[in-house]
Amino acid sequence: MNVTLKVWRQKNANTPGEFKTYTSPTLNPNMSFLEMLDVVNEDLANRGEEPIAFDHDCREGICGTCSLVIDGKPHGPHKGVATCQTYMRSFSDGDEIVVEPWRAKAFPIVKDLVCDRKAFDRIQQAGGFISVRTGSAPDANSIPVPKENADLAMDAAQCIGCGACVAACKNASAMLFVAAKVSHLGLMPQGQPERYKRVKAMVDQMDTEGFGACTVTGSCEAVCPKEISLDFIARMNRDYALALIQGDPKQVAGGGAG
Repeated sequence: MNVTLKVWRQKNANTPGEFKTYTSPTLNPNMSFLEMLDVVNEDLANRGEEPIAFDHDCREGICGTCSLVIDGKPHGPHKGVATCQTYMRSFSDGDEIVVEPWRAKAFPIVKDLVCDRKAFDRIQQAGGFISVRTGSAPDANSIPVPKENADLAMDAAQCIGCGACVAACKNASAMLFVAAKVSHLGLMPQGQPERYKRVKAMVDQMDTEGFGACTVTGSCEAVCPKEISLDFIARMNRDYALALIQGDPKQVAGGGAG
């Protein structure tokens, strides 16, 4: 199969970009989208042209590095998969495919399809961790954890921090990402001592980074490759409200995962 690509090319953050059109060499329909870009880049290099810059790492849907907007949708046409798990058999021979980077003020473009997502790292550094001493690894089941909380914590922990939620949101909100990172720790016993300090610090950092407000349209949930639920945003909003009302996180009533 052959496809036509309209790819965003931009030398760096300080220069304007534009779409450029490329016709692919013959492709195997079972190639992943990233393998297709590899083939196109090899062809460009053989013709003395600069290859298309794009991010990638694990190519197994684990790291979230491969973030691209494909035909207007973060990660491509399918639900619950990352770009690296999108295959060329999802398209038809002769299709024109538009490929762009994430579009958000907080994710400045580095080059072509590569954007700087260090804003997510800074949000994590603001509170997405447990700093209290928890001792050595406990014996299994020594700390009772309700199954519902354990399951929810695992659901939230699946977030790979790719930023698709930001790219899909009309306001470039990072609420789904932050909610997942806040919730997976806040649902577990070890995360309770810093639960309210954590949510306030991470939300404040999110606002500082310039992400937009959440208007709960659900576009973030729709494109998340791990299908993180909007319910986590509601959980985070409740914790954040309690943190603001009480002031001192240690005095907040109803400790534990509610």
